[in-house]
Amino acid sequence: MSREVEVVRTYLHMSTPSALRPARGGDSPARFVRRDAITVEQYRELYRDVGRAWHWQDRDAWIDDRLATYLAQPTVHVWECLVDGRRAGYFELQQSDDGAVEIVYFGLVAAFIGRGLGGAMLTRAVREGWALGATRVWLHTCSLDSPHALPNYLARGFVPVRQETYTAVLTDSG
Repeated sequence: MSREVEVVRTYLHMSTPSALRPARGGDSPARFVRRDAITVEQYRELYRDVGRAWHWQDRDAWIDDRLATYLAQPTVHVWECLVDGRRAGYFELQQSDDGAVEIVYFGLVAAFIGRGLGGAMLTRAVREGWALGATRVWLHTCSLDSPHALPNYLARGFVPVRQETYTAVLTDSG
């Protein structure tokens, strides 16, 4: 069964590295690992583990060859967040020709939400974006995302630049 919902998408950006307000507490148990040679299967596991609850479906529509070609681009960077050796989440960066770096995907596995890891992971994602030589770092979120998402982005120093509303079709399976 499916249903239509109205969704608000908010675009945010950070225009200088000094705008980053790092998450407090340097004692995060998180370890971040760049997955340069990630396989399609590994990527799909990350994507589904993190995005299932938030109705992520864009990458599910991609055939394996398209996803493999995308992941092989030198402008795409996937970072996994591990806590005690367990998958806690991931973020995906993509560099654009204009110098911008987009945080394409960002999220935690449900079991790790509410533990203060989101701020640490977003801080790392932004720092990695700037380390790539970004002219700006940007992302978007929507009203289907975790209620913690937008407050985290704002707390780290992102500034909203645009909003749009659209209709999404959701299935009961997520």
